[in-house]
Amino acid sequence: MTSTQELRVAAELAPPKAFDAACRMVVDYLAHVVPLDAWAVTRVADGHQTMLVTADSGYGLAPGLSTPWTASMCQYMVAGSAPRIVPDTRRVPDLERIATEAASQGMQVGTYVGTPIVTGDGRLFGTVVGMNREPVDPGLVAQEPLLDLLSSLLSSVLEADTAAVDSARALERAVSDAESDALTGLLNRRGWERWLDREDDRFRRFGDPASVVMLDLDGLKEVNDTDGHDAGDRHLRHCAAVLRSTIRSTDPLARLGGDEFALVAQVGVEDAQNLVERLREALDSAGVPCSIGSAPFTVAGGFPGACAEADALMYADKRARRAGRSAPSPRPHPPSLPTA
Repeated sequence: MTSTQELRVAAELAPPKAFDAACRMVVDYLAHVVPLDAWAVTRVADGHQTMLVTADSGYGLAPGLSTPWTASMCQYMVAGSAPRIVPDTRRVPDLERIATEAASQGMQVGTYVGTPIVTGDGRLFGTVVGMNREPVDPGLVAQEPLLDLLSSLLSSVLEADTAAVDSARALERAVSDAESDALTGLLNRRGWERWLDREDDRFRRFGDPASVVMLDLDGLKEVNDTDGHDAGDRHLRHCAAVLRSTIRSTDPLARLGGDEFALVAQVGVEDAQNLVERLREALDSAGVPCSIGSAPFTVAGGFPGACAEADALMYADKRARRAGRSAPSPRPHPPSLPTA
């Protein structure tokens, strides 16, 4: 076996799916020991709180459901202005206000339980959260040491799993020669599809924010027909260079074939939209204009859903540009909850 093949085998064997398995164990255990109507592990990113794993018997919560962080009871727990265990949300003004707003949308929250999950450097990753439709016995507060222990366990598993993912990604980058486009040096379609297959599971279990951006180079046929295919190849290489200089080096960038390009911006929706505008300006200024579509990754739809939506929006943009109109924008966030 060659060194490249050995690296590929190592990359495909690592890492184990530790964090999502630990989340599943924690919510199932809490649902058994502290039987509230719902328990969940959530991710807080891009101004939203998204359900990663749920154990629900009363609300219909499911992975991928999201709520704005400003509408979440957890914001007050994280800030220290609300307790981690609130048997009766009517007794904490901030939580009572959110519970009243949620009730107006058909979601009753009489009890709130939450504790943060933090990264190795102390940043907020998400929360373990429990809810009950009716207030419960005040003795529930005795479970706070258990709750803190379980969230600390998840923080430790998260750190180890994140380190393993980073190592695996480094190995994968080292074996990408066969997955590179010979003309531009970017990922080819095979490399792009393998990246999406590998990362879809990782992004789903961590709930990381990301957006898929699809691009189609305008006018390549005219360049080929007028100046020849060598000029067309230079046009493609120039487009690739502009794209590479505008995005982060860690964001995957691919030429899918012909005049189609694609990338994943590993940032939130707002930053991704800002990136699209920078890309459009840079490409237009460099004389390699492209039609562009962007769509966010969601836990429910994964990268397949984001790619399909971004591709459709890219073709809508192409039609709009030809007609001199503005293209439609992508949906900003996944389906939302009144509160979490």
